Amino acid sequence: MTESGKPILYSYFRSSCSWRVRIALALKNIDYETIPTNLIKDGGQQFSKEFQALNPMKQVPVLKIDGITIGQSLAIIEYLEETRPTPRLLPQDPKKRAYVHMISNLIVSGIQPLQNLSVLKQLRQENNLPWAQKAISSGFEALEQILQGTAGKYCVGDEVTMADLCLVPQVANAERFEVDLTPYPAISRINKTLLALEAFQVSHPCRQPDTPPELRA
Repeated sequence: MTESGKPILYSYFRSSCSWRVRIALALKNIDYETIPTNLIKDGGQQFSKEFQALNPMKQVPVLKIDGITIGQSLAIIEYLEETRPTPRLLPQDPKKRAYVHMISNLIVSGIQPLQNLSVLKQLRQENNLPWAQKAISSGFEALEQILQGTAGKYCVGDEVTMADLCLVPQVANAERFEVDLTPYPAISRINKTLLALEAFQVSHPCRQPDTPPELRA
């Protein structure tokens, strides 16, 4: 935390994992300071000795809060949920909570890592787009089916949950990789509804301290 006591978020404007945490911080009305960590510049600032000391996995986000340092977006969100429970992002009902975890994990473990920068770097440039599209599409096919049974206004019922915090950044990735979203009406509808909420707007990649001028909105 800074001398002012503000939590510090190490974030990259375009990182979908960082965006999940920024949404949680906005929803819970937590004032924080951003330290931009450029994943591309200087060969990737996450590989610096200083950053590695913060997170040995060399990934954003990292949150310094309450005297501790936490990596991994879902671990951060769960800590915020336990220490600052309003508004609630994990339903009290165990069945609904299981659905939230199921959807969050599907995105966080089953889609995002496969199309992440570190994986794409291992592929030949011309294979990047088809690889990412296939990873996202196969995950979205499963997710679309699941949402038929869990969704209300949002991913699980009518309250914003951790699942929604995972969904929106992943849809943005899908758009960046030119995935056709027509086969996924539930995903598209929920995404659109969520993007109208203030917490999803202020945390958006186009409105971050490190957003390049040409991508600002």
